[in-house]
Amino acid sequence: MLISHYLHQLQLCVRRRTPLTAKNLHAQIIKAGLEHCGPLPNTLIDGYGKCGLIQDAIHLFDEMPHRDHVSWASILTAHNQANLPHLTLSMFPSMLKDDELGPDHFVLASLVKACTSLGDIRKGKQVHAHFVLSPFRDDNVVKSSLVDMYAKCGLLDNARVVFDSISLKNSVSWTAMISGYARHGRKSEARDLFQRVPVRNLFSWTAFISGLIQSGNGVDAFYLFIEMQREGVNIVDPLVLSSIVGASANLAVLELGKQIHGLVITLGYESCIFISNALVDMYAKCSDILAAKEIFGRMQRRDVVSWTSIIVGTAQHGQAKEALAIYDEMIYAGVKPNEVTFVGLIYACSHVGLVSKGRYLFKSMKEDYGINPSLQHYTCFLDLLSRSGQLDEAENLINAMPFKPDEPTWAALLSACKHHNNIEMGIRVADHLLSLEPEDPSTYILLSNIYARAELWEKVSKVRKLMAFMEVKKQPGYSCVELGKESEVFYAGETTHSMKDVIFGLLKKLDAEMRRRGYVPDISSVLHDMEWQEKERQLFWHSERLAVAYGLLKAVPGTVIRVVKNLRVCGDCHTVLKFISTIMKREIVVRDANRYHHFKNGECSCNDFW
Repeated sequence: MLISHYLHQLQLCVRRRTPLTAKNLHAQIIKAGLEHCGPLPNTLIDGYGKCGLIQDAIHLFDEMPHRDHVSWASILTAHNQANLPHLTLSMFPSMLKDDELGPDHFVLASLVKACTSLGDIRKGKQVHAHFVLSPFRDDNVVKSSLVDMYAKCGLLDNARVVFDSISLKNSVSWTAMISGYARHGRKSEARDLFQRVPVRNLFSWTAFISGLIQSGNGVDAFYLFIEMQREGVNIVDPLVLSSIVGASANLAVLELGKQIHGLVITLGYESCIFISNALVDMYAKCSDILAAKEIFGRMQRRDVVSWTSIIVGTAQHGQAKEALAIYDEMIYAGVKPNEVTFVGLIYACSHVGLVSKGRYLFKSMKEDYGINPSLQHYTCFLDLLSRSGQLDEAENLINAMPFKPDEPTWAALLSACKHHNNIEMGIRVADHLLSLEPEDPSTYILLSNIYARAELWEKVSKVRKLMAFMEVKKQPGYSCVELGKESEVFYAGETTHSMKDVIFGLLKKLDAEMRRRGYVPDISSVLHDMEWQEKERQLFWHSERLAVAYGLLKAVPGTVIRVVKNLRVCGDCHTVLKFISTIMKREIVVRDANRYHHFKNGECSCNDFW
């Protein structure tokens, strides 16, 4: 009777995830002398695991005089729940060796889940082989876990073989297979399977939508989300909203993001922390940093993602000192920063030349928080040193870092050499960068400019020949300007737009006024062999200029012009947009492939270094 009472109390404790209650019940069970009776020890391990008390679960497990399959399944599950999948796998051999127990279907499912978390497909296949040879080879739960593992590791054909072998498919197997196809760009197969789902619930919709977003098919995801709403699917779980807000951020479509935000408020999910985090990130990426700050300011509870999102957002928008001040608030609030936090912080330091602060943060992430700097951290720190003119230290950093420097890393140093007119180092870095056979067309423009400054005309000719070859592979430049619920896309050199004459007229007027104010076109980014007048004409039809001109003509007077460009803004267009912001007295925000540019009163938030 007493054992039944404690079992009932433990089950309630597990459902409510109350750690203190779990410990109190354990103490009562010990006092009653029932710590080794019946199912109580295994239930306690399960309870400790679900309440996040992994060390208590391990201690209890180690003290057990007799462990059965349920004991092992409970402790392995507890390790998975504590995000310790490597320990799940490392302790499994003890089950065979110490307790002489072979794995049952529950243990096998836990092992597959651990392999999935680690992305360790080699061990996953070993577990699969063990499963096939076991008496439990027809277990559908283990098979569903295997489908999930293979799908997440990108082995979709393997996943499909296991999926087709499941006699009674549950929602886990259906959603895992659909999500796998969608995540890896196999949209037609995902759609075909989705149409065959016996019951299309919120979770199958979410799997398909989220998978499309992760594979970069955000527009398709939005159409699917609209279809889901038309079918009247009740959004009882906000995960799909988080995904679709993220899609708005990736597409940088502010008006769409606002509409989703309205739906979030209508459904009552704005207070959900991961939805609020997604909204902060979305508004920052859609160039509305003020709205991002408002969402952050209203959040009653904030985690490391909340703080990091607003720090990175403010840093990307050139508000470096504010980003550093928010970090101080974060530390004061007792929130431990993560890897992404430090990327934003060092990035912020580079905007205002805070070399000492950047060095301190770079050192602090390792010494104070045990975070090993990644290539991205080194690249941000390199950018800080380069911007500040400390080129020798920057070059030493590249040569000393524990990663092989990639093209963007060397290009960042080369750009700094050009900016600070260090031709000698620039030639050395350019020669090395050229030997890497770079893929980014903008890198070739940088190389040509460095060699031209050094009057190394043979190398200039070589780069231009390579650039001519690159033209075949070069992604066409385009810019999208957002006007409320509408948006317009312009491609470089576009002359077929219905408003081309009006746009051309405005640009001609602006060009004349800019020249009157001292503007001289910078044709260095045009590497084609043509007369300088033709080079100027090429610059004149760059997509960002067309998009801004269209925005000035069509947008509500006084509103911010927001443009998204797929490539990096060229130096001449950057100068032009600064002039236009002064002449037209308008704020222009451009999100290019590298960063955000806020043009206002003739200045840019990037401080002319990007």
